[in-house]
Amino acid sequence: MRWALVKVSLAVTAMVVVAFAVPLGLVIREMARDRAFSNAEREAAAVAPALSITTDRDQLERVVASAGSDAGMAVHIPASGEPTDGAGQRAADIGRQRATDEDIAAVREMGRASTTEVDGGSTLLQPVALSSGEIAVVEVYVPESEVTNGVATAWAVLAAVGAALIVGSVAVADRLGVRMVRPAQRLVEGAHQLGEGRLGSRVPVEGPNELRLAAVAFNSMADQVVQLLANERELAADLSHRLRTPLTVLRLNAASLGDGPAAEQTRSAVEQLEREVDTIIRTARDAKPQTAAAGPGAGCDAAEVVRERMGFWSALAEDEGRKWRVAGADRPVRIPVARADLAASLDALLGNVFRHTAEGTAFAVDLHNGEDAVIVLVSDAGAGIPDPEAAMARGRGSGSDGSTGLGLDIVRRMAESTGGDVRIGSSVLGGTEVRIWVQLDGRTAPERRGHRGAVRRRRQPRQTAGLNRPRSLP
Repeated sequence: MRWALVKVSLAVTAMVVVAFAVPLGLVIREMARDRAFSNAEREAAAVAPALSITTDRDQLERVVASAGSDAGMAVHIPASGEPTDGAGQRAADIGRQRATDEDIAAVREMGRASTTEVDGGSTLLQPVALSSGEIAVVEVYVPESEVTNGVATAWAVLAAVGAALIVGSVAVADRLGVRMVRPAQRLVEGAHQLGEGRLGSRVPVEGPNELRLAAVAFNSMADQVVQLLANERELAADLSHRLRTPLTVLRLNAASLGDGPAAEQTRSAVEQLEREVDTIIRTARDAKPQTAAAGPGAGCDAAEVVRERMGFWSALAEDEGRKWRVAGADRPVRIPVARADLAASLDALLGNVFRHTAEGTAFAVDLHNGEDAVIVLVSDAGAGIPDPEAAMARGRGSGSDGSTGLGLDIVRRMAESTGGDVRIGSSVLGGTEVRIWVQLDGRTAPERRGHRGAVRRRRQPRQTAGLNRPRSLP
């Protein structure tokens, strides 16, 4: 489209320039010719009064010298039998004759001025009546250089102006084409990005009205796609909350049944059911499209989600005699993560605490808000993880020790969707600490020494979520 506009503008402007420049150039040439012959007529008119008075050669030569140049003017007096000089010229003729005798005789006969072509230019033949009643002819030579004087310069100026108009019109057409083509290109790029799964892709509403309407329609469609996928993720998260969490409680209760065939069968059935639920959740999770960035509306308040999920898990913690605490969740902390994804990650980590630590083991959740990242720490006072790298490898599905690694994989995918990461280390409680680094600006998290790297932490008052009473850890 851009080059089409440039070509159309080039063709139209070129036609306009040719339509005006060619006639104007011809007019300039005619004006130069008229100017040259007007000067010749003035020179001839300066001699006419003298001829009407006298035909004396000496006087006429002085008049010719004062009116013009001897080389460019000649006076032809009609022959009346006067003798000629040695060159054959009549004694009364003055100057060099360039026109033919036939042309001079024709002017005398017609009695009006005439022009004729000669070598190197043209001559103006002007008849003048003498006192004797005869007709003399004044011949003024007009060289070709005088006829075309200034024409080449004028044509060069016209050509330069025409070229400038063409270049200017092409530049304007190119800018207009860019104004129309660039929004179209961005619309195409946005469609490709959306097709590749980058749901955060949006198109700026700019350009002509038609492209603005197309951009608005595209953004509305993308928002609808994001909403549909968010609903799908919400459904998968609900599946995780409704099935895995009660299964954890059921497994803990089954562990307290003691020994016996019925208790073993119950525990075996719970384990089988848990494996099936993990398979269903993994299938639903793998079916979700991976996005390069969270789309509009995918952000959430991390502090609110932490308080909500800790309110849920605190009930089970009281049943098992676990002490717990929450820090840093007393003020809003916005992160570019869907609410359901963050809730699923917290449930996965807290479920691991209840599953892999003994009853009565304390745990904590800390939320740290930095300038470019938010850190969520889930720590416990258990025995710890001997090999964190192997645990993360299981989170990528490479484990074969009976642990599916599903929880760590959910957490890792959530953090990496923002450019962050997940680290496993030792907590201040003596057990395991899982650090979730959520990048706020979408850049890849740099290598850091420990989880205190570049994040500035504010001291947050400790509080319990879901309950109105503080608890301390030993």
